[in-house]
Amino acid sequence: MGDFTTIENHWITLADGTRLAARIWIPDGAEADPVPAVFEFLPYRKRDGTAPRDESTYPYFAQNRIAGVRVDIRGSGESSGVIDGEYTELELANACELIDWIAAQPWSNGNVGMMGISWGGFNCLQVAALRPKPLKAVISISSTVDRYNDDVHYKNGCHLGANLGWAGVMQAYQSRSPDPELVGEAWRAMWMERLENNPNFALEWISHQRRDAFWRHGSICEDFAAVDIPALVIAGWADGYRNTPIKAIEGLGPKAKAIIGPWIHKYPHFAWPKPRMDFLGEAVRWWKRWLADAQNGAEDLPQLRAFRAEATLPPAPRREHEDGVWLAIEQWTPPANRPFHVDAAGCLTSGSPVQDAPRPTYLRSPLSTGTMAGEWFTLSPGADLAGDQRADDAGSLTFETVPFDEAFDILGRPELTLTLACPGDWSNICARLVDVHPDGTASRIGFGVLNLAHRDSSAAPALMPEGSVPITMVLDACGYRLRPGHKLRLALSTSYWPTVLPSPRDPGVTINTASIHLGLPYPENAQPVDVPAPSDPNPLPEYISHSAGSDGYRVSKDRVTGCTTHIVESDTGHVEHPGTGMTSRTTERATWDIEDGDPTSLTGRIEFLCETSRPGWSTRTTSHVALSCTEDEWLLSGQVTAYENDTEMFNRPYEHRIPRDYT
Repeated sequence: MGDFTTIENHWITLADGTRLAARIWIPDGAEADPVPAVFEFLPYRKRDGTAPRDESTYPYFAQNRIAGVRVDIRGSGESSGVIDGEYTELELANACELIDWIAAQPWSNGNVGMMGISWGGFNCLQVAALRPKPLKAVISISSTVDRYNDDVHYKNGCHLGANLGWAGVMQAYQSRSPDPELVGEAWRAMWMERLENNPNFALEWISHQRRDAFWRHGSICEDFAAVDIPALVIAGWADGYRNTPIKAIEGLGPKAKAIIGPWIHKYPHFAWPKPRMDFLGEAVRWWKRWLADAQNGAEDLPQLRAFRAEATLPPAPRREHEDGVWLAIEQWTPPANRPFHVDAAGCLTSGSPVQDAPRPTYLRSPLSTGTMAGEWFTLSPGADLAGDQRADDAGSLTFETVPFDEAFDILGRPELTLTLACPGDWSNICARLVDVHPDGTASRIGFGVLNLAHRDSSAAPALMPEGSVPITMVLDACGYRLRPGHKLRLALSTSYWPTVLPSPRDPGVTINTASIHLGLPYPENAQPVDVPAPSDPNPLPEYISHSAGSDGYRVSKDRVTGCTTHIVESDTGHVEHPGTGMTSRTTERATWDIEDGDPTSLTGRIEFLCETSRPGWSTRTTSHVALSCTEDEWLLSGQVTAYENDTEMFNRPYEHRIPRDYT
């Protein structure tokens, strides 16, 4: 391992005069013997927001003679200007300009990689599609190739509750001030500029309810061929971005490699549940091959490595580890589906169905069905993960197999076809695969959702016709083994709240159970493989704690009003970075309510408190964004208030009415 120098803050001035803040790790001797560089471009504040994970990653790269450049997007952290949205043309153009800047530095060998998780995983794939010449490879973690169907906003036309949740996050995060220690007296003017001009993310996202040009922009699935460099795409089964690795290798072909672990939305070397992966070693190998021409065989890695879990239990309250095995598929092709159907006795049975008379069954789930789904966007290995499914199964139409005599494996994207009728304009439908343990415990294996108005197209949704129509649902990717003695349950519901917000009239559906056909994939060429764990079991740095953090997750039912309330809370505690002296704290509370039988009773409210301080200086912002509805409109409101040393400096409320467009 070599030595390196950390530049805590370096200003990079763009052609339009915007000054961006960068933190840079440079291996010693790089000006005499130039090195490749890895670039990450985020709005999450290098000074405090992503500092722990940056400090667990980039020093390791630098010790292996790979420079790291972590830059705050305009209008975030200490970077000047104002952010103009999510993955905008300006953001991507700025990234290309920064890549050229990095390649031209005297310590750079001219070859740049781009990396990130979530926002940084998204934009590195999008920038790769623009083909800046110095960009030679990317590593994308917890990202998407389809912004409409596989992000926090919408899913097959269903309006995700996470759409409001992430809008609340961005509103709160972008309300924070720069650090006076770095930007000097200009900090207050920069802060006010942001507060006055930050975009309303919720308004923008809710205004685009179809898969229109807004969502097609930045979705590399529109033209996979535009990405002509190697891409390593990583995700976790416990996170919402589980589809991306398989979609990426199917679309990008041999130049892409994929890894799917058991993890939540974290880097694999410190993610939960375990087993973790030696991400740092994996990444160094990738960068050395494509940025330094090392002949280390990275191009010969299996196209997909995936963790196949088994007998997973719901968190109680935290899932530390999952049983299972890592599998390798040398060349991925979508595997053939093994068929299951529902027989006349209502059992889920292997094999193709025989011709049978229709068996119509009306289904209208309680609107609170779905409270055991956990969070779509999982940041905690505790209650964020899906819980015991028996509570949700009670509001669902269920079919199950007899106990398996031998292990039954699933790896890929299951497919469900059925015929149904809807007495209203449309409804939502959710399908879940559940492992029923011998003691009755029910663990979710995977799920899929569909807004029936989007059954043929999310770009041009259409009302349901009279009579029955065939429906196809492709469920999210999953990797799982059902052990002998376990049963497979298929659960269908018309509600999956608050993961999915309800249709405006919730008419229910009539399903012909004789038409149900479930296809379960498993690649025959899957072989066990060794995926090394990180050598350091606790790679994140320890910061100074001035108050403890906490998390909470509660669901309650008022039996008088029929209102179900779903609350998720988190508090980071007051944490001081020992190098900068800055103390930060963020609290979040997400509250969702819905009343029995009334989909327009839906309300959601996301509240944040963000505090930043050092001796003699402090800023604080409070922020909320709220959503309710009528049958015809989404009702959006919110407010941001900012304080300097307890003096109110800014206050802006807002209200908007947005027509519902088939959601």
